[in-house]
Amino acid sequence: MLTIDLNENKQLVIAQTPTVAAARGQVLIKVNAAGVNRADLLQRQGKYPPPPGDSEILGLEVCGEVVALGEGVASQWLGQHVMALCAGGGYGEFVAVDVRHCMVKPATFSNAQGAAFCEVFLTAFDAIAQYPEFGAEHTVLVHAGASGVGTAAISLAKYLQAQVVVTVGSDEKKQFCLAHGADKAINYRQHNWREVMKAEGLSADLIIDPVAGGYLNDDLSVLNMDGRIVVLALLGGRYSEQFDGAKLLQKRAQLIGSTLRNRTPDYKAKLVDNLKRTFGDALNSGHIAPVIDSIFPWEEAMSAHQVLQDNANLGKVVLTHESLGER
Repeated sequence: MLTIDLNENKQLVIAQTPTVAAARGQVLIKVNAAGVNRADLLQRQGKYPPPPGDSEILGLEVCGEVVALGEGVASQWLGQHVMALCAGGGYGEFVAVDVRHCMVKPATFSNAQGAAFCEVFLTAFDAIAQYPEFGAEHTVLVHAGASGVGTAAISLAKYLQAQVVVTVGSDEKKQFCLAHGADKAINYRQHNWREVMKAEGLSADLIIDPVAGGYLNDDLSVLNMDGRIVVLALLGGRYSEQFDGAKLLQKRAQLIGSTLRNRTPDYKAKLVDNLKRTFGDALNSGHIAPVIDSIFPWEEAMSAHQVLQDNANLGKVVLTHESLGER
């Protein structure tokens, strides 16, 4: 089968590899489209190796057709068009996926939207779930609001009738997030977001933070009592100078580090089930859907990665086989 592989210069190239097969409890998916995530960039750079046993091929989410079933998988999955969370391998022509990590693609979704769903929405949902009974009486602060996870968090939080504050790096992203449903968007390049929130009497019960580093003290400053900060990445660096642990105690706050990729298959399966239970109607009606920034043919995977590297995306970047139908 064809895959997107790395050459000696860590550039993405089309390569031929043995076709994968579905093991027990898995389905084999013929991939129509694959989501591009920052984890793919880090893995390409050698900074985020896959967990032991996972595929070395990039790609954590796909959309496609189930073409073969592993032992123990119900026959009704055969021929289904699904969106799936992958343990790597999404940048392949075929990928084998735990059937519990698959969702039937809503009729309202394009292939690109199906490919853009699982990784970011499950990540955002997992972060929101860290605050029990999060809903209409709560406020979430989402850093990098225009990113894939950011837009997913806005969608889920607004469906739960919560108030949403986001930080972004440009006025274009600010207007984009407001149009997507955010109640307040702050351009951190023009204003100190902590001071803006303080001046406007805004605070947060939950903070979804892919930046960390120097943001953590400011996060604590705007966090409510018994609030939670969920750190998803370290875009601001792995160290936080002069972190004020006293604020953590004073507010009875919880600082939670969370990554989806190295969760157990059972954890991911439960997360998928809980997401479908909570938001299934909204997905099937099209009320909740991924926001697509751009779509690239697989031959232009390096260009797709560059969009994320430049922080230029408004929503998700997707790779697609144009010959495989609707993008």
